[in-house]
Amino acid sequence: MNLKVLLLLLLTCSGCSLIGNGQYTPETKAVEVVTITKPAAVYHPPLPNKINTKPVEWKVLTPETMDEYLTDLKEGNAPTNVYYGVSPVGYENLSVNMAEIKRYIRQILSIVTYYKELDEPEDKDE
Repeated sequence: MNLKVLLLLLLTCSGCSLIGNGQYTPETKAVEVVTITKPAAVYHPPLPNKINTKPVEWKVLTPETMDEYLTDLKEGNAPTNVYYGVSPVGYENLSVNMAEIKRYIRQILSIVTYYKELDEPEDKDE
């Protein structure tokens, strides 16, 4: 009986080590890596506010109107205004400068529009 107890004790301690000597390795599946490239959203700066101009009163001073103004000023009937004079060449330069400002604004707006429309097709896909 001692032999039976000893044999039973030996089988209990060894457990399942007598059955199958290889280590258990779980079944693995290959990992599929999918890379999706999506460019980052482009910042669209807001368009500048519209230009709100204020009315400007233009007066053309000729020698006759200037003489009338000086006479009225001496009599105290004319307001004391400050007048600026521009030569024809200076007026032409002023006109060219304004055209340059308009060109610059048009180019800036076209650049802003380009960046704004840059990722519009991506928005339609989503």
